[in-house]
Amino acid sequence: MEKLYLGARVVFGLWFTYAGIEYFLPQVFTQPLGEMPAAQNFILALIASHIFAVVKALELVVGLLILANRWVLAAALLALPMTGVIVWWNVVLEGTPVPVVFGIVTPALNLFLLWPYRYLLCPLLQVDPKRAW
Repeated sequence: MEKLYLGARVVFGLWFTYAGIEYFLPQVFTQPLGEMPAAQNFILALIASHIFAVVKALELVVGLLILANRWVLAAALLALPMTGVIVWWNVVLEGTPVPVVFGIVTPALNLFLLWPYRYLLCPLLQVDPKRAW
């Protein structure tokens, strides 16, 4: 299980690192806009609003932290909202087979990275948590 977790951590970390770098090195990488008009409009709106630069910087930080095996819990939690948007963009806006696979694999890896920390996270999901004070 440890080797599987290591593999998932490396794949997810490389994936997010690459996704973050590609935006900041346009002369080397091309930022994909998608094939479908709705997907393209969504990415172009994020770029025009400058939110995309923030997202890409966060992706880069998350990817590097996970690759370095430092603050993995914090990095995987920070990745959750981005993962949600990745799922929406790939599954709903793009909807073709390859993006749908990416849209399924991304949250699966993200949640797998959080699995060892479930004992810390489960108390956050209680409806009426006991107060520590």
